[in-house]
Amino acid sequence: MTEKLVIIGAGMASGRVIEHLVEAAPGAFDITLFNAEPRGNYNRIMLSPVLAGDQTYADIVTHDDDWYAAHNVTCRFGERVVGIDRDQKVVTGEKGAVPYDKLIFGTGSNPFMIPLPGHDLDGVIAYRDLEDTERMMQMGSGNKVVVIGGGLLGLEAAAGMAARGADVTVVHIMGHLMERQLDEAAGYLLKKSLEAKGITVKLQANSKEIAGRDGKVRALMLDDGTELPCDLLVMAVGIRPNVALAQEAGLAVGKGIHVDDHMCTSDADVFAVGECVEHDGALFGLVAPLYDQAKVLAQTLLGDAATFRQKTLSTKLKVTGCDLFSAGDFAEGAGREDIVLRDPAKGIYKRLVIEEDRLVGAVMYGDTADGNWFFQLIKDGTNIDEMRETLIFGPAFQGGAAVDPLSAVAALPPEAEICGCNGICKGTIVDAIAGGASDLAAVKATTKASASCGTCTGLVEQLLQVTLGDDFQMPTAQPICGCCDLTHEDVRRLIKSRELKSQAAVWQELGWTTPNGCHVCRPAVNFYLLADWPLEYQDDPQSRFVNERKHANIQKDGTFSVVPRMWGGITNPNELRAIADAADKYNVPTVKVTGGQRIDLLGVRGEDLPFIWADLNKAGLVSGHAYSKGLRTVKTCVGTDHCRFGTQDSTGLGIKLEQALWGSWTPHKVKLGVSGCPRNCAEATCKDVGIICVDGGYQVGVAGAAGMDVKETERLCDVATEAEAIDVTVAFVQLYRENAKYLDRPYKWVAKVGLEWVQERIADLDERARLIAAFEQSQSIYRKDPWAEHAQQAQRYQPLADLTLEAAE
Repeated sequence: MTEKLVIIGAGMASGRVIEHLVEAAPGAFDITLFNAEPRGNYNRIMLSPVLAGDQTYADIVTHDDDWYAAHNVTCRFGERVVGIDRDQKVVTGEKGAVPYDKLIFGTGSNPFMIPLPGHDLDGVIAYRDLEDTERMMQMGSGNKVVVIGGGLLGLEAAAGMAARGADVTVVHIMGHLMERQLDEAAGYLLKKSLEAKGITVKLQANSKEIAGRDGKVRALMLDDGTELPCDLLVMAVGIRPNVALAQEAGLAVGKGIHVDDHMCTSDADVFAVGECVEHDGALFGLVAPLYDQAKVLAQTLLGDAATFRQKTLSTKLKVTGCDLFSAGDFAEGAGREDIVLRDPAKGIYKRLVIEEDRLVGAVMYGDTADGNWFFQLIKDGTNIDEMRETLIFGPAFQGGAAVDPLSAVAALPPEAEICGCNGICKGTIVDAIAGGASDLAAVKATTKASASCGTCTGLVEQLLQVTLGDDFQMPTAQPICGCCDLTHEDVRRLIKSRELKSQAAVWQELGWTTPNGCHVCRPAVNFYLLADWPLEYQDDPQSRFVNERKHANIQKDGTFSVVPRMWGGITNPNELRAIADAADKYNVPTVKVTGGQRIDLLGVRGEDLPFIWADLNKAGLVSGHAYSKGLRTVKTCVGTDHCRFGTQDSTGLGIKLEQALWGSWTPHKVKLGVSGCPRNCAEATCKDVGIICVDGGYQVGVAGAAGMDVKETERLCDVATEAEAIDVTVAFVQLYRENAKYLDRPYKWVAKVGLEWVQERIADLDERARLIAAFEQSQSIYRKDPWAEHAQQAQRYQPLADLTLEAAE
């Protein structure tokens, strides 16, 4: 007989309950799911990557409309429950009542809002749901944000908005960040890393009042008189179980909804799960125990004997690119001793706390690969006396010498926890692999290991390799296309070693099956030949993508985008008049300022391209190469010319760099940024090459990213003069041109060859000079304004075109 099951709240815990039920007993329950939010279940712990731009909301949806429909779940989303009649067993929503046989509270928690004066102003928010995240995503360059709370959520909020260009200050009342998860030393390293990313951190800071203007937040006032101006204030100071509805229904409630070991409340037909519950005096905020509760509750509803037990928990977190791990009790105390490893150069800190030959706590920063092994020792109460001397170095060094890391993974017991979020142990994963899950996707689908935060992915892959042995298929390098069996790296190496200087030579000598290549390989081979043999090879326009052939970006309606170059983001009234006149003359529907400090004319008809180029050329404007695999933009701040914080002439340096590099063909697009001080207004730390001006000179970073992947630059070198900064940048770009795979951005190339390899070549002054000379030689041959070439041809037809435009008007 089908039972009527009503669930209040579509959070992660209740969503997991539904999964277990429909997997174990499809059709056993007629499920109705209420949710006050206008949506179903999504992975809330992944809101931070959404804020940072790494993922979208669609990426973190765990149950979509099709999933609910397939499992006959009636969805009442965007509808609040207004009453519960336990005697009649009826739940009343804003749009009507639903009877139940069993009822589940999954009402989660509410963010705690400090009742400061002004806490109700517009612009004061929590960090709890998608709406909060979307509000924070509006913060960018020019916005000031204050985050109250130096815990995980507060730091993730701060990092996400800082990555979008906002000026962010974190205010924390305690003496170090994340004090519940980290000791003081690890908290210090985290603070140092955040400040290096441009985030201001104020510790032992007590908030006094939130000031406003016209009903909107203006600033946070501290009790020492400090005023922190802000356009948005985010409170991330903790959560409280949402128990109001349960209280109104007459259930036993303390700090949370009281539940027993079977997740049953004081009513035998009413259950609770997730952050709203209190079990044996404990509340729960991490996802691992919530998922344990969900499994127990599903088994209880199905009539199976199951009990919830609180477990020792580990915390493995990734905040702003910093790996953190903590487990157990790491407080100082009598009878305890510490083992500490510090490597300041690599930013690594590890601290183990030992009591009576047992590991009782661990804190790790920067390198958390062995976290699960240490956690298992804590849970098992393993006697570590015989491995004390090598314990800090992890499982790979037990026995006195380093061993293959895979051997260490193989030695883990079956009960060793691999995926903390979902409570998945090694044995479960090995059983899944034995059952046919032969790759990461299959293991994820079968066990849910690595399906939440993803920090255990490496361990899961190692288990696949250990378990499958020779049957494990390592990802293989893909051929450049179907025309041959050679990889990009093979083709480039052979072009150089065999001195192949034409496309025909490549097709003939390297065994191409297609006589003249295809649309995939021809652009790559054309670039390799052009970069390696600039004196001998003639660029083939027909081997370029359509945008590069058209010298403009084609839009979805068949029109084109025209972007004039603005050196370092600087323009003048004459250029602006020319752009405005061109927009009027050619009926350009959209004129947009781009993120690269230029102006984009969108919607230009293909037949008008030569003529609009000619008009822009007359004003001194050249192609911005917004369509090319080459230099796009050099973003700058105003530097010492106008800014009181500027340390160097960042604008002038940006202009010189753009004038040196423009028109160069590269494996992929290249974007630069030059910031006049560490405040980094030009967002230089997420560019392919980013330069930060400091009092002593220039910090040159490379291999940043801010597209589908978000990555901070890595420090290439520090130089004292502007001339050195230009030389180092040009040499890096040429090294990238000579060695990278076509369509690899610099950050992917650097990851393959290693930053040290790049640094060694740039530091070698002879090699640097060779690279600069090679780049300049290539530029002398290939740098030209494609717009000007076509504009000259259009001059003869310009009068006729003008007459046609006048007639059309």
